[in-house]
Amino acid sequence: MKTYTPKAKEIERLWWIVDAADRPLGRLATEVSRILHGKHKSIYTPHLDTGDHVVVINASQVKLTGKKVDQKEYFRHSGYMGGERFIPFRRMIATHPERVIEMAVKGMMPKTALGKNMVKKLKVYGGAEHPHQGQKPELLEV
Repeated sequence: MKTYTPKAKEIERLWWIVDAADRPLGRLATEVSRILHGKHKSIYTPHLDTGDHVVVINASQVKLTGKKVDQKEYFRHSGYMGGERFIPFRRMIATHPERVIEMAVKGMMPKTALGKNMVKKLKVYGGAEHPHQGQKPELLEV
């Protein structure tokens, strides 16, 4: 018996809406990365992008458990000596709530060209409004 490999034109991509309000960041990120990967489909193949598009709304209302709200910091570096910057979670969620979810999901994706293409199917919005009504996305209840 031969192993079935789907062709690129056979892969059907759906649009999903995920409401991030009052959900833990890590649980939300794992579910979103699973959909972007395509692991929820029976045609999942590790070397192909079989995943769907995901629209995350209410990113500004995502929650962290325990003391992580006060302790979590995001790191970036300018490339110069002593150029490291630490941004606390509270400031990041207040200024750029989309980046919090984007960074969490990106960290769970493969660190390859395939993973970078999968992350491009993720759309994150801080509020409840999004411009993707034309794609007729389905609400994902988890």
